[in-house]
Amino acid sequence: MLLPRLPSFPSHLPLLDQTLTVLREYLPSPAPVLGAIDRGIPVPLKQLAAEAPLNRLFAQAINDGEFEDFEGHRIRLEVSGGQPGITIGFWAGRLRVIDGPGEATIRGSLAAFKTLAERRQDPDQLFFQRRLIIEGDTELGLALKNLLDSLEWNFTIRRFLFSQQ
Repeated sequence: MLLPRLPSFPSHLPLLDQTLTVLREYLPSPAPVLGAIDRGIPVPLKQLAAEAPLNRLFAQAINDGEFEDFEGHRIRLEVSGGQPGITIGFWAGRLRVIDGPGEATIRGSLAAFKTLAERRQDPDQLFFQRRLIIEGDTELGLALKNLLDSLEWNFTIRRFLFSQQ
């Protein structure tokens, strides 16, 4: 006996897409759980996991001197709720993951950072809508935002983690 055929649904349902987007943005953040995990990871492991991929992702911009204005400065990228986060500095021609606070902090939801990384929305809109917030040295934070916006880069998680170039 054959089972009845299931009705087909359009592959694109705008209302469903909008609903899921709102839910992802406004559901309680997993930051407390992620923060507990983050605090348990030693800085050398974070450095091992993040420095090489970051330097590969931005290799051309680093070689072109685009990051020279950030020499010796620290910027923290933080998920809303205070943790988890990562503090990044630029020394001796390399992006470095360091322990401690940043001179500037860019804070937002996981969804907002993903939107920024995938370049699905203009960064100015993310800040204007307060989905991303700069605290501390706002001039430094805005300079980083402007630099990232000016670069030609194609970010995907798979490429970021597994690229050998």
